[in-house]
Amino acid sequence: MSQLNCTVTHQQWQLAKEFRISRGVKTQADVVVVTLSDGQHTGWAEAVPYARYGETVESVMRQITNLVPQLTNTTTGQHLLSLLPAGAARNALDCALWDLTAKQRQLPVTQLVGITTSMPQLTAQLMPQITAQTLSLDTVDKMASEAASLSKQPLIKIKLDRELVLERMTAIALAAPNSRFIIDANEAWDFDLLKQLLPQLKPLNVALIEQPLPSADDHQLAGFEPEIPLCADESCHTSDDLPRLLGLYQAINIKLDKTGGLTEALQLLSAAQQHDFIIMTGCMVGTSLAMAPAFLIAQSAAFVDLDGPLLLATDRQHAFDFEQGEMQLLPSELWGGVSNSHNQELLQLGMMTDEG
Repeated sequence: MSQLNCTVTHQQWQLAKEFRISRGVKTQADVVVVTLSDGQHTGWAEAVPYARYGETVESVMRQITNLVPQLTNTTTGQHLLSLLPAGAARNALDCALWDLTAKQRQLPVTQLVGITTSMPQLTAQLMPQITAQTLSLDTVDKMASEAASLSKQPLIKIKLDRELVLERMTAIALAAPNSRFIIDANEAWDFDLLKQLLPQLKPLNVALIEQPLPSADDHQLAGFEPEIPLCADESCHTSDDLPRLLGLYQAINIKLDKTGGLTEALQLLSAAQQHDFIIMTGCMVGTSLAMAPAFLIAQSAAFVDLDGPLLLATDRQHAFDFEQGEMQLLPSELWGGVSNSHNQELLQLGMMTDEG
């Protein structure tokens, strides 16, 4: 039983433009990249620390580094569930293990998922997926103009706070009349505002509303029957959260940085399907490497929001292609394939700022 070699790297990826949500503004994506090697094969993965959950780049790198002595050739994603809490650190390690195992067994991750879970149909035949493209929070006029530039996209996600909601959405719907919309309030609304807005948002092609209330106020949704499905995001991290969300939300957003990796994301997906939740899969702002494992969950999702790479000024080699709102198939050279063709790219990256 030999120990795995692990490297942990902090990378910064500039955004194509400022990205605003109700909680603040981003100009770059700070990601943590983990590589795991047995000396012959190497797997890698990317995670995004999120301040909303008390994470920083430093805290996530420290969590991973502290666990390195326990990582051996026999470590699995199931082992990680008991070694680390859900979050970005476990996500990076878990998805790197999936990639490493694919190389070791010479089987793509899609086949490994089919073999190791009770959902072989999940990845039997990967299909391109329509993904939402995100419109960040701005003035009414600027959001309408941006919506017009995305008007050929079938699904647009709108970041909103509690101000000028109807004014913004009316202008956006006029600018992109053939698109459907996901509203993401990032916990900025209250229950009274939600009840007031729902009947007026329904005619504006709004198909889903993500996390309208602060997660601490979820209980106010008990017995409420909304005109538009409500999706738990900040309120849903792992399958342990589902019993509490029954009767409150109609949908859940599965993000690997919340579940702590693909292993738990698959368990959350299975449990949510059993409870008839509408499935959404989403992402933090990151590169195609972060999207690759989530693309497997997207195969079973009614709403896909994996446009993180489209918000970046540049992306990795072997990146996802996006064509008219459709996310094309997972490039096996990037993650989850049987070769180590990504290693040279990792060595050549010129944007590494920390290494542990």
